[in-house]
Formats: sequence, C-alpha cells, structure tokens
Amino acid sequence: QVQLVESGGGLVQAGGSLRLACAASAASGNIFSINAMAWYRQAPGKQRELVATITSGNSMNYVDSVKGRFTISRDNTKNTVYLQMSSLKPVDTAVYYCNAHISTGLGPYDDYWGQGTQVTVSS
Repeated sequence: QVQLVESGGGLVQAGGSLRLACAASAASGNIFSINAMAWYRQAPGKQRELVATITSGNSMNYVDSVKGRFTISRDNTKNTVYLQMSSLKPVDTAVYYCNAHISTGLGPYDDYWGQGTQVTVSS
C-alpha cells in the first residue's frame, strides 16, 4: 500500500507564504506509478474543495480563488507534489489534503489521500 505523507502546514499572518509538500512512498521492493496529483482543502462547516491539480504531463489547473497566488508542482524523482501558497488570506484557512492517482501494478489507477495538514492564516 502506498502512503502519502504531508508536511509544511502551520500558522501564518495574512500576506505571508507557506509551501506544502506531499511525498508518496511504499514498502521496500514494491513499485508504483503516479498519474495525476491534486490538493484539496476543507474549512470547518464547508465541503471539501478542489484547489489545484497537476497531470503526469505537468498540465496545471486551479480554482479561481487561488489563481495567481498558489502554484502546484511535482518532482517525479522524489514522488512528491508541492503547493506553494503566497499572499495568503484568512479565507485560505483550512485543512489541506493531497490526493494522487496511483497504480501499484498493471491495472487501473486508484485514489490515495494524505493525512491532512492544518493551514491557519491570521488577520
């Protein structure tokens, strides 16, 4: 089974920046391949929201509210996806989850989720 481990969350003042990272790993000897990766977020009392996606070919998409402020990227040599967040606003406060479409063998790609990391933006 593949594990997604997130890091980089924390407390920042409005206008500040944070970079989230999500690394995929598996047991020794197990191979896997990653297709698309994404970041979601969920604020208290709200539905989980898709924030940004990146395909295996590095095609990127963003929700309108973060365009120009957030950048998604990936490093395939490290099996890691990043979310660089700048000009942060209090409305960005949420738990951020990474998601990846992963195949652990010949067959379809399945969804895997990180554990979530808290991002809090103070005013």
